[in-house]
Amino acid sequence: MKSYQLLIGGDWAPGGAGVYEVINPATEEVVGEAPEASAQDAEAAAQAARDASPGWKRTKPEARAELLLKLAAAIQARSDDLLPLIMAETGATVTVGSALQVPQAVARFQRYARGATTDIGVALPPSIMPTTPLAPGGVIGGQVLRQPVGVVACITAYNFPLVNMAGKVGPALATGNTIVMKPAPQDPLAIIEFADICREVGFPPGVVNVVTGSAPEVGAALVESPNVDMVSFTGSTSVGVRIYEAGARTMKRLLLELGGKGACIVCEDADLTKAITGLASVWGFHSGQICTAPTRAIVHKSQYEALVAGLAATAPNLTVGPPEDPATMVGPVITSAHRARVEGYIQGGVDEGANLVVDGRRPEHMERGFYVGPTLLAECTNEMTAVREEIFGPVLVVVPAEDDDHAVQIANDSPYGLYDYVFSEDTSRAYGIAQQLEAGHVGINTAQRNHEAPFGGFKMSGVGRDGGDFGLYAHTELQSIIWPG
Repeated sequence: MKSYQLLIGGDWAPGGAGVYEVINPATEEVVGEAPEASAQDAEAAAQAARDASPGWKRTKPEARAELLLKLAAAIQARSDDLLPLIMAETGATVTVGSALQVPQAVARFQRYARGATTDIGVALPPSIMPTTPLAPGGVIGGQVLRQPVGVVACITAYNFPLVNMAGKVGPALATGNTIVMKPAPQDPLAIIEFADICREVGFPPGVVNVVTGSAPEVGAALVESPNVDMVSFTGSTSVGVRIYEAGARTMKRLLLELGGKGACIVCEDADLTKAITGLASVWGFHSGQICTAPTRAIVHKSQYEALVAGLAATAPNLTVGPPEDPATMVGPVITSAHRARVEGYIQGGVDEGANLVVDGRRPEHMERGFYVGPTLLAECTNEMTAVREEIFGPVLVVVPAEDDDHAVQIANDSPYGLYDYVFSEDTSRAYGIAQQLEAGHVGINTAQRNHEAPFGGFKMSGVGRDGGDFGLYAHTELQSIIWPG
């Protein structure tokens, strides 16, 4: 079994609190032992990033771009090693893993290599200023620069460990920040391998650091450290709230991509095939462990029965099985505790009056692993717990609506506002509905993404935006420089 360590200031170090086991959710076997960092380790990593910050900030953008391109190439070269490790840690199917877990990370570093040399400053028009007691008058010029924030703590969720980390690390490094990575406790090993790749391609010591741990103390130490200027976090809303509170004491800059409960409005003129395909992604895409999933189907009453029947007919076609089997569409959820949590929401929905049309609990043919199959709860109301709270599993709830206004009312009656959807063959109508939705993203007749679009949420779904150039903006501070003409 390979030995994994922390990377702090360019040196490998054991975890100050020992090690802990990383479990394969498909087999329940040990994948490896991760270092259990202490709060002192986290602070040492933050200090190393602080020490490296001035030099990295002065590095020419072209040099930063070259290193990011080397990093992308090195990840691609190591994909045959990284993919099996990521699949073992996350339970991702080979279909999702081979298409997204590694290739999207490569694409993000290539994108932010370009971003490193993108001028995102703003030239101000000359301003005619009269003489005042403050200074002589004249034509006053100005330029708005975007300076690196400084040290960024990159704290990620478990569902897409490498891709999610790349979305934080890429723009942070491109704009001249140094970083401390803190991956999710469930699957940190691929991120330690990634840190090793960063070291090998030539990032200076201290520019990239990684600490891992199963307890919340490590992340808390980074959030509270005076050496950390910004926290970029993807994860649950409850943890995001704690980061927001703790970060206020040192005025941390925050980028928080939190929970979602995607509303999918299906109008009476919708193409049901398109709608069912989009909704089935809750089941077939990483077992519903994705915050952008359309988990709430809000369906016009005229289409309600047909949509429920179509979903019920689709569910058995999504094969539940071992991740390495190319025929598998639905793999395990991340841990035994999370499976119990998902099953609790399903039972809670039944107890509150929902109709359990498809029950995916404990698939009989899977003797080992933390599996939940496609599950469909119909005849739901917006007051049910399973409808209001993020389940983060392959569970779809269906709520009937009287008309478009009613559908919008239901959709917006949620603490979340990350990613919603509208299905209608009248795109003008769909666009009008989309504008009324309280969500950072709205997909019309598709569950596809545009990675150049700003990504983030309204309400309890987070603070800030990343993606494309918006990721560059998120990791920089505005600085105005003024001079007499």
